[in-house]
Amino acid sequence: MDFITTPLSARLARLTLSGALLASAFVTQAQMLPGNSKNARLYNSVSVHLNVMNYFGDLAPKPAITSFRFGATRPNIGISIQHRFAPRLSGRASLSYGRITGDDAKSADQNDADAVYRYNRNLSFRSDVVELAAVGIVELFENRGTYMKRRDFAPYLFLGVAGFYHNPKAERDGKWIALQPLGTEGQKTSGKGYPTPYRRLQVSIPFGLGADYKLNRQLNIGYEIGWRKTFTDYLDDVSTKYADPVDLAKVNGNAVYFGDRSDPALRTGGQFSNSYGKGQQRGTTNEKDWYIVSGFHLSYIMIPKVQSPKFR
Repeated sequence: MDFITTPLSARLARLTLSGALLASAFVTQAQMLPGNSKNARLYNSVSVHLNVMNYFGDLAPKPAITSFRFGATRPNIGISIQHRFAPRLSGRASLSYGRITGDDAKSADQNDADAVYRYNRNLSFRSDVVELAAVGIVELFENRGTYMKRRDFAPYLFLGVAGFYHNPKAERDGKWIALQPLGTEGQKTSGKGYPTPYRRLQVSIPFGLGADYKLNRQLNIGYEIGWRKTFTDYLDDVSTKYADPVDLAKVNGNAVYFGDRSDPALRTGGQFSNSYGKGQQRGTTNEKDWYIVSGFHLSYIMIPKVQSPKFR
């Protein structure tokens, strides 16, 4: 039967049914689009991190948490995966690798009365650090939109826990020697009040701030700076007092060499005669060591899977 010749009541019924079917199809399609689903607001992202590292400890220029030498800055790279749990809250797991370093001869000023002791101490180290971290991220501004409608600029704070492996080394005759097995402060000798050997696997508390900037629908670029509060004073292999070289000789010649690298002539008299050697202060124990990681990251948002509608 032609639509024109169909009775008005039948035409209205047919139009109503068609409109209902069209609206139903539109709603169903909207529910299937990731941009309108719950997953589009609580999404995952993966990131690559290009950072730099520095450290604060006994071989820093000054005994202050803000003191570090720009010349000691070293690269750090990492990868991470992040999940958004709420409009302001995300969680992130990351794996990174980098290096920290310190050198008395470069960081301490021999003309500074407060630094000349450390300059003459003449200790140095480098350490490769591998870190596995989990942090919670709190955005400063709420964002209830989907990943496609997220904020263009999103500053945040983060706090978490990390495990890291470090292995301080020092150079002798062109070779880098691991210091922890030597027990440069007497850790590998028995008795005599020496400290126990420190562990190369440690825990830290990472915290800091950063910001993400939206590049396009799926890409962010960001910058972050984070401090690592550690629970060891041996990132640099320096903490307590000089060991007796006779005891260190029982380990090997490297233990003696790296245990005290000051000039022996300094101990023959004068200002520094009682500053170096057996029983004298080698480092300070009143502050644990820190390291700092800062740099840029590029994040890729993984488009949430399309969920088929469920009918009952």
